Amino acid sequence: MMTKKLNNCLLGLLVLFGCANAQTQGSRGGAGFAALPEPAKNQKVATFAGGCFWALSEGLSELKGVTKVVSGYAGGTTKNPTYEEVCGKETGHAESVQVYYDPSVISYATLAEAFFYAHDPTTVDRQGPDVGDDYRSIAFYRTPDEKKTLEKVIAKVNATHHYSNPIVTQVVPYKVLYPAESYHQGYYCSHPGSFYIQQVSVPKVLKLRKAMYNQLKREFQH
Repeated sequence: MMTKKLNNCLLGLLVLFGCANAQTQGSRGGAGFAALPEPAKNQKVATFAGGCFWALSEGLSELKGVTKVVSGYAGGTTKNPTYEEVCGKETGHAESVQVYYDPSVISYATLAEAFFYAHDPTTVDRQGPDVGDDYRSIAFYRTPDEKKTLEKVIAKVNATHHYSNPIVTQVVPYKVLYPAESYHQGYYCSHPGSFYIQQVSVPKVLKLRKAMYNQLKREFQH
């Protein structure tokens, strides 16, 4: 009984200090928002949503061939949303990341596989203490080939029984990603002592490192 009460208290703390309760800054259209760069000639772009973007951004940025990751909002209908609006559950957007990568170093299939190991793709509208459609799992595709690749990767991961339950990730066409506020970019590294980062984000990043060890940049292979 005491253990159950302790677990409930810890869960409450995680919700209190969760991704949605971070300090919000700025307003859309001001200098407080990140820019969304155009990919270089040797780059391609992929977009994913998998819970709080702090961990997902860090995890995918550690892969060889990934040159930049921008946190943002995608999958909804509201134009130019703010973090507060997305957390209000009325925009339809999910916290997402735009990944810039070199396809000669890392394939889209490998990047997609890493995405499925970087979060729990078997839960609907929830990642740990973060609950709501803004934390849903989505893989956005830009071409029919990317859609086929995503379907193959999902079948592959399901076949490994890495997860007890089947993947429920939405596979939908990419439309637009609105970059998040500047303070969200690189949040994992700039707030290493954060309770939420330590208790929720770090385990996710370590999980990805273990699953995709051979694909990590050298500095993260330890």
